[in-house]
Amino acid sequence: MKYIVIIERGDNSYGAYVPDLPGCVAVGETKGEALQLIKEAIELHLESMREEGSSIPEPISTVEYVQI
Repeated sequence: MKYIVIIERGDNSYGAYVPDLPGCVAVGETKGEALQLIKEAIELHLESMREEGSSIPEPISTVEYVQI
């Protein structure tokens, strides 16, 4: 499965989250670190959902850019 990851740059770090997996977040000092950590977070999140017997949500979010 392929999930969209949103990355936001803060003053001192980068935050990442997955719109289709509420609560799945990560923070890193660099964009690369945030991406690596969110990948691990997604894997752990899905593993936890499987262990709980929860259904794994299909990715449904899409990305579009609006130029102004």
